[in-house]
Amino acid sequence: MPMVPPHDNVPSAAQAVYAISVAAELTGIGVQTLRLYEQHGLLTPARSTGGTRRYSGDDLTRLHRITTLTGEGVNLAAVARILELEDTVARLRAERDRLRGESK
Repeated sequence: MPMVPPHDNVPSAAQAVYAISVAAELTGIGVQTLRLYEQHGLLTPARSTGGTRRYSGDDLTRLHRITTLTGEGVNLAAVARILELEDTVARLRAERDRLRGESK
């Protein structure tokens, strides 16, 4: 069987390419629930020029984290705070690593 070469057109994790119905199918989360999560500020999908929601691989990863937390009984307000803190930690780590790289 011939090997299939990797495709250069595979989207990066940050590239918003998935419509809401595809994101719902990939994550097992209902479309209405995705909209609810957006209303609560848990994620902000990109929008096409026509206003259609577009989800990225990073969004799908975040949705998995939200599902994990809500599955453990965490309410949406607490999920929002946890995600905010996790985002802050990630940003601070990246800044620390950048500064360490500059000092070498």
